[in-house]
This record gives sequence, structure tokens and C-alpha cells, in this order.
Amino acid sequence: MSEAQIARAAPEGGSRRLILDHAARLLRNGGYYQTTLREIAEAVGIRKASLYYHFASKEEIVEAVVNDGVRFVHQGVVAALVATEGAPPRQRLEAAIRGHLAALHGHGDYTTASIKVFNFGAAPAPASVRAVRRAYEEVWSELIAELQQAGTLPAGRSPDVLRNFLLGALNGSTDWYRPERFDIDALAREFAALLSPIS
Repeated sequence: MSEAQIARAAPEGGSRRLILDHAARLLRNGGYYQTTLREIAEAVGIRKASLYYHFASKEEIVEAVVNDGVRFVHQGVVAALVATEGAPPRQRLEAAIRGHLAALHGHGDYTTASIKVFNFGAAPAPASVRAVRRAYEEVWSELIAELQQAGTLPAGRSPDVLRNFLLGALNGSTDWYRPERFDIDALAREFAALLSPIS
């Protein structure tokens, strides 16, 4: 294995993380097509050729940013659900929503870039991106099943539609959320109340 391959396979940190941080910011602001390897290299303060020591291509950088954006939110929601294990279903729903919103806006460059460039331009999303997203969606599928079984959400509603509706609404807050105007806890309560009018 070459030195460049070892670097790309190494745990993400140091220069690699710095590249991803700048790439996430640029992707968030400019999108997939407008963000170039030259821009990323200039933002990091390295030569464009040096990027290839860490990543094989622009697509590999974008893939890492998109996956990290989903993983940050996934980890936040899982942590919220672990912390509320055994709590009433409505409380767990609110905690999961809060975890999603906190991570979504706490890692704004990554999460917004992930939402913005998920389609990778005209190319299909890589297999790893689809797998990471499916794993996160499964967390919500399981929670919605739990909520329907408990009567917190009507059992007759499609779990997939409910999940897509909720995640779409939460992710849509990247367009209007401002920390000086909205409180995450209050928003989580509002979203939970809209979803589960049955107490």
C-alpha cells in the first residue's frame, strides 16, 4: 500500500479533518459544481496536488463530507434515545427531534452540505452514502414503530411517510433557523406536538 493510500485509509484527523472542514464550508455555500479542488486547497493553505495525499478525488472529499454530516446527526439522535431509554414515547420523540436539531445546527457546515449536495451533481450517490443514510433512517423507522405501538402516533399512518415528512421538516430548518431567534428545546417541543397530538 502506498503512502498516499495509507493516509487516505487512516483515521480522520489532523490535515485530513482540516481539508474536510474547509470543504464542508465551501460545499455548504457553493454547492457541488461551484466547489473546486483548487478552492479547497487554497482554503486549507496547501497546493492542490497535496490534496491527493489524503483523498483520491473531489468526489471522495464530497463523499466524506456528506457521510460525516449524516453521522453527526445519527450520533446525536442515538445518544438522545439512549438517554431516554424507558421514558414515555412522547418524551423519546421530543428527545430524538432535539438531538437531530442540535446536531444539524451544531455541525452546520457538514449537515447543510450533506443535504445540499446529496445527489453528487448528475451522478448517483455512492454506495457508502446510501448505506449511511439508510442506517440513520432505520433509527427513525424503529422509533416510529415504537410510537405507533404505544398509540403516540396513529397506527394507520405510513411509517415511511411519517419518517420522510419529519426528516424533511427538520432538515428544512437549515433554511430558516437562526440561533438568536429560535431555541432548540422549544422547537423540539413544537415539532413533537405537531406530530403527536395524542398525548
